[in-house]
Amino acid sequence: MASVNPFNLSDSEEESERRPNETVNTERSPSDGAPGPPPGIPFSPPADAEPPTTLLSSNRTSPNGEGISVPSVATAAMAVNVESRVSVDVIAAQLLRDQYILTALEFHSELLESGRELPRLRDYFSNPGNFERQSGTPPAKDQGTGPGGPLNRAGSISTLDSLDFARYSDDGNRESDERVAENEVPSQERKNFKSSPEIQEPLRPLEKRALNFLVNEYLLKNEYKLSSITFSDENDDQDFELWDDVGLNIPKPPDLLQLYRNCGSSLPPTRDVVDVAVGADFGDLTGHCAAQDPPWKPDLSQQQQAEIIQELEYQISLLNNEKESLAEQMKTLQSEIQTLKQTVSSPPPATLARSSQNTSNPASSCTAITSSAIPPSVPRADNGQCLDIRGVSEPQSEPPLTQNTPQSQNKLKSRHPAHFDQPNRKLSPAFQQALLSFCRMCSNSRLGAEVSHIAESEESVMLMLGRCLPHIVPNVLLAKREELIPLILCTACLHPESRERDQLLHILFNLIKRPDDEQRQMILTGCVAFARHVGPTRVEAELLPQCWEQINHKYPERRLLVAESCGALAPYFPKEIRSSLVLSMLQQMLAEDKADMVREAVVKSLGIIMGYIDDADKYSQGFELMLLSLGDPSERVVSAVHQVFIPAFAAWTTELGTLYTSLIPSLLARIEKLFMQGEHGLDEHKLHVFLSALQSLTPPLFAVVLQNAPFTSRAKLHGDIPAIEVTRFPRPASPLQDVATIIGSREMLSALLLLYDHQLEHEGTTGWESLLWVVNQLLPQLIEIVGRINVTSSACVHEFSRFFWRFCRTFGKVFTNTKVKPQFQEILRLSEENVDASSGNGLLTKATVPIYATGVLTCYNQEEDRKLLVGFLEDVMTTLSLSHAPLDSLKASFVELGANPVYHELLLTVLWYGVVHTSALVRCTSARMFELLVKGVNETLVAQRVVPALITLSSDPEISVRISTIPAFGTIMETVTQKELLERVKMQLASFLEDPQYQDQHSLHMEIIRTFGRVGPNAEPRFRDEFVLPHLHKLAQANNSQAVESKRIDIATQLFEAYSALSCCFISEEVMINHFLPGLRCLRADMEQLSPEHEVILSSMVKECELKVENRGMGDAQGSVSIASSLVGEDAKTKFLSKMGQLTTSGAMLANVFQRKK
Repeated sequence: MASVNPFNLSDSEEESERRPNETVNTERSPSDGAPGPPPGIPFSPPADAEPPTTLLSSNRTSPNGEGISVPSVATAAMAVNVESRVSVDVIAAQLLRDQYILTALEFHSELLESGRELPRLRDYFSNPGNFERQSGTPPAKDQGTGPGGPLNRAGSISTLDSLDFARYSDDGNRESDERVAENEVPSQERKNFKSSPEIQEPLRPLEKRALNFLVNEYLLKNEYKLSSITFSDENDDQDFELWDDVGLNIPKPPDLLQLYRNCGSSLPPTRDVVDVAVGADFGDLTGHCAAQDPPWKPDLSQQQQAEIIQELEYQISLLNNEKESLAEQMKTLQSEIQTLKQTVSSPPPATLARSSQNTSNPASSCTAITSSAIPPSVPRADNGQCLDIRGVSEPQSEPPLTQNTPQSQNKLKSRHPAHFDQPNRKLSPAFQQALLSFCRMCSNSRLGAEVSHIAESEESVMLMLGRCLPHIVPNVLLAKREELIPLILCTACLHPESRERDQLLHILFNLIKRPDDEQRQMILTGCVAFARHVGPTRVEAELLPQCWEQINHKYPERRLLVAESCGALAPYFPKEIRSSLVLSMLQQMLAEDKADMVREAVVKSLGIIMGYIDDADKYSQGFELMLLSLGDPSERVVSAVHQVFIPAFAAWTTELGTLYTSLIPSLLARIEKLFMQGEHGLDEHKLHVFLSALQSLTPPLFAVVLQNAPFTSRAKLHGDIPAIEVTRFPRPASPLQDVATIIGSREMLSALLLLYDHQLEHEGTTGWESLLWVVNQLLPQLIEIVGRINVTSSACVHEFSRFFWRFCRTFGKVFTNTKVKPQFQEILRLSEENVDASSGNGLLTKATVPIYATGVLTCYNQEEDRKLLVGFLEDVMTTLSLSHAPLDSLKASFVELGANPVYHELLLTVLWYGVVHTSALVRCTSARMFELLVKGVNETLVAQRVVPALITLSSDPEISVRISTIPAFGTIMETVTQKELLERVKMQLASFLEDPQYQDQHSLHMEIIRTFGRVGPNAEPRFRDEFVLPHLHKLAQANNSQAVESKRIDIATQLFEAYSALSCCFISEEVMINHFLPGLRCLRADMEQLSPEHEVILSSMVKECELKVENRGMGDAQGSVSIASSLVGEDAKTKFLSKMGQLTTSGAMLANVFQRKK
């Protein structure tokens, strides 16, 4: 871009080419833009003079191509009329002349705020050419810097060393802080940057990447393959196969060999551009002005002149070569245009013919001049549908030819040629042509040819846009390129040539390197508008190939655009393509793409495709896609499956009639297969996948039940229809899972629900095929599957509980009470006469109990529902206790219900029922259930409800009941912080340990030691130091004198586990000396007789503890000792791990070890 000087206008270089005899010294470098004439000119305006505005616009150019501003002369003549007050324009001129650019900008802002905008400052700051660095002929030593000098950026993009990489980078947001500011470098140093090897500009990152690319290319072309491989490894952050990876928004420069041969000279421009400047040189002034002073010439040395001449001659040779190559290209393009004219039906050209009469008329000669100014090498690519602005002055032009033309040419037909007044002069055509040749028009370039033709119809406008947009897009900032989307789409829609349309759509999909979410939305919106306008045939032929090309693009944002486009354009594809090619593209991306966000968009687009597909043969492919996407490792992809794909797929299967005949049974069969293959452990992940799919299919299934009901035809929307309760249905994962959306409206759903409940309560299900399938096939199969679940698998229990809860809430309370609960009750059979029967206790120990309690009985929370739940849990607790069955199912129920604070009071009610039960077995069960409940209950309930119940049980006549309360007391010590509550628990545990009646209670001592080992590490330190460790010491000491060897083994086993757990705690020095070490020594004495392997571990523990106590001053000044840290060092660690690798801390296994040593 040529810079514009606000003080004088530079001349064009075209005239200098036609005057080879001109001296080189008159050539001005691009940086010669100093305001005003150079020093030494006598009529240069003073700094405080304001040139008249009337003369500023009257510039004059001489034929020799060198000019100067005339206002400078007038200014000198009128200097005496300058007012004593300095004008703002003079101040602005002085600021710009002295290069106070920031001050001038601030001055300009203040003038704008006060409403007095100054044209000089406005023109200067609105022209980007004033801020671009120019490179060309070096300035003379005494040459001043113009207004664009220090702030100029790279003006020539023809040489690699002058590239402003930051400006042409694809990163539109990158600031130019990497570049060395020229105004911070002295001018002499700036001249020596290229001449002196010691002073070089720092290598910029993008320059480094560009040079790396060229070096690697050179190595490959010259068979230095090993060097190229090593070079690539050392620059692994760069892709040497793709120039775009460099980050420059320019074409690839020539290779290193070509750059070397050019020796740093300017390369031919890669684009068809022309630099144009207008102005008058000093020597062009006529009259006495030119005679008074000779033209000023820069003082150049002979050597510099010779260098300049040599460089210019070399550039001339390069330009000649380029001219020849362009001529060949233009011939090729002309032949292509002729071919296109024959194939494309185009309206006839609007010819403006010369009148054959009055050939000596000056107007005729003017037409000849202007028409001859059009070079024959520039083709008329607009098929003659544009007016030549240089020929409109012909007053006697014939009207356009009248032929059968499209409707778009009606305006052209009816347009009358403009008439212009002709002067009554007699000028020869040659003189007139020579005179008009001084009109500075540029028509010998692509842009000049476009500007010189005015589009006269809609089609010609489209042709012009199709030619210009590919040149406009690369020069628009990345952050603003979405502003071009309407223009590109409109042109692509209406352009008559398919090749140009493909190019424009390619530009659209490659408009932004990595489009963000908002930019992708704009492109998708444009694609949909394009599809609506052109129809399915062109969508398939023009838009789909663009998607296919970028399906494996290296940037995930581009692949994401492809995935989203397939979904957005699904309604506009031909149905055959929609169910074949588009579906295959999305399936490939789902299986191969590594980006989560791309697969998520693919799943959503697949869901949209499923909403428009009508080929029943694709059902199996859709089912496999559902399973594949459900097994995706990304949660966001799985979430998209439930939100979009499954509802859309279910809607299609509903139309096919295969929702409850094929789709749901297929999922149930896969769940059953998991249980059949689960001898070595159930695959809980796959179970979760299939069960979540069933859960997402529940709303469509209920919609099918309503739509196929006997009463559907009786549903009426008019009348008083009550609103649906907010809590009637579970919250849907997406609007597509909302039953009202599936049915069509909330009014229709409300009307159907009224008839649905009435039908279930009073009329039955006769003839209701879909509901009968749910009741007679789906529910029994689900209950059977539930019975196979391992009750100890809390994840499976939770998954099925949530499924049944949503299932029952969706089908309603009447359905749950009349169809679901009876089937569970029949299976469980909780009657008193079946308490002792083995057949009646089988399912009570399975997951059926917790799933029924937490998934079915908690669906509704009214009083009768809560009573039913309490009664069921009481019956289960009683039945399991009296039959001596495992309590796992009851524990699972308490754990699942205890997670919700709403049910804490209810569970305490159930446990109080056990506390006051007549059977000791039931009371023992109740005491053990308190241990599970304490962890989730707040301390107020613990103090008011739990502790009183436990104290009541601790005084029970049965010793087994009292022992059963110890774990619950230990859990309270572990979780509660109230001191009063802890003291009560501590007193109760102390009574168990110190009361003489419990001295011989072996099971009680075992339970206390086990509880201490479990809660000791997490209990309050004071409770651990003052209560737990002293009593463990006493128990270990007492065990040394135990006569019964079996009891001694059991106690030693539990003590070993307890001390192993407590060794990880921080223990005070006093407690360590008085209780911990003595207890370990007592235990070691037992192990010496029972198990030498354990004795080695205990000996190392004792040794380390003693060493820590002796060296406590060096380790911890306060005397705290960490036994855990001592075990992780030296030989003790190896011994401990090796021995523990052979043993286990479970009591039963350790007892077996001791038995082998007998």
